[in-house]
Amino acid sequence: MKIIICGCGRIGYPVIRDLLEEGHQLTVIDENQRAINDIQNTFDVMTLCGNCATASALRDAAVDKADLLIALTAKDEINLLSCMTSHSINPKIHTIARIRNPEYIEQVASMQKLTGLSMIINPEQSVADEIYKLLKMPGFMRRETFARGQVEIVELKADRGSPLCGLALNQLAGTIKCKVLVCAIVREGTCLIPKGNHTIQEGDRIYVTAPSDSLAILLKNLNITTHRVKDCMIIGGGRISYYLGQRLINSGIKVKIIEQSEETSQLIMTQLPRCTVVHEDPQDQEQLIKEGIESFDSLVTLTGQDSVNAITSLFGASLGIPTIVTKFDQMSSSQLLGKLPLGSIVRPQDLAGNAIERFVRAMQNQTGAAVAVHTIADGLAEALEFEVDENTLHKDEPFRSFKLRAHTLIACVTSGYTTEIPNGDSKFSLGDTIVVVTNQAGSVTQLNDIFM
Repeated sequence: MKIIICGCGRIGYPVIRDLLEEGHQLTVIDENQRAINDIQNTFDVMTLCGNCATASALRDAAVDKADLLIALTAKDEINLLSCMTSHSINPKIHTIARIRNPEYIEQVASMQKLTGLSMIINPEQSVADEIYKLLKMPGFMRRETFARGQVEIVELKADRGSPLCGLALNQLAGTIKCKVLVCAIVREGTCLIPKGNHTIQEGDRIYVTAPSDSLAILLKNLNITTHRVKDCMIIGGGRISYYLGQRLINSGIKVKIIEQSEETSQLIMTQLPRCTVVHEDPQDQEQLIKEGIESFDSLVTLTGQDSVNAITSLFGASLGIPTIVTKFDQMSSSQLLGKLPLGSIVRPQDLAGNAIERFVRAMQNQTGAAVAVHTIADGLAEALEFEVDENTLHKDEPFRSFKLRAHTLIACVTSGYTTEIPNGDSKFSLGDTIVVVTNQAGSVTQLNDIFM
């Protein structure tokens, strides 16, 4: 497809990379010449330095011939105007806008008609939702939800002393007393799609498929201590902190936010009157101790500086805080981060990229397209959700009767309210939901792609 991307910053850069890998023809617009130069030096795309909200710039980018425009600049107003102008020039174009202001989000319904918006993404809201899920069930490093909440793929780490270490996958069910499937293993920077005879090694990060109602059993039988989070210290007072603080307070969890900017502190106090907000430098560890960081059972680091987030999370880990979540915008070295006690790691660009990629695939493959696409294992693998339709091959056939492509597996089959971790006798039927995992990114766009 012909796609125009407006804005090539922290969110736009990985979207450009992923869409290029899938073979789309891209044109990138940005006002910053340095950013454009970086894109030109890295990717084989058309570029244009200019204001993407103007009709002249959009016409120069051939918006009249484009299938999709994705507006990802840091300014909501520019994104909205880009979509409106594009739609006025090309009424058939689909548009996606990054909208961060909560006041704008509330007007989505009316703005969609005016702008022709096909989709709105809010990376900050998505990150807050992801962190909230992690805090509601501590013990998992990451959680991805499928099949209308009935199935999850969760990330666990095989630390020293864990009952997972040295365990063959075909012995796992007997150890944890519930049926799950290890669908991916990250080991020394590579991702394996494992078979039953694979053995889990110390330091591995494993991705486990399980029905949602089995997650508590999984943690208990792995001797992973879980507890209901009662209070949370949040470092940084930006939009993610606002969304997260709001959800936590509404759930009865006490929240204290440490924010360096006096102006931002005052704003958060106004927005979240039931939250304690402290105007202090989060890098001052003595001040954090005075604010009682040791007494909190969860710590979330959300400043705009990866280094501050990492150091503060490490400090929290040294104090024994049981549940830690660290946000990273730039750092991506999985081998390094995986060896540090940083708790769960969230990246806004990953969550935004997943949503955009799912939409683009649905546009490209209207029949049999993935219902959901999630990047897992540090971007080294994908988990895709499909619905079985009349065109799906091998319906009502036992799994042992057909073969899957290499590096691909079916993680689970959901029929109605029942989820099955498949074996050789398993079958899927019309209307069922299937979750597929592959470490060959972009190789599966429709369900039939997984069969040999």
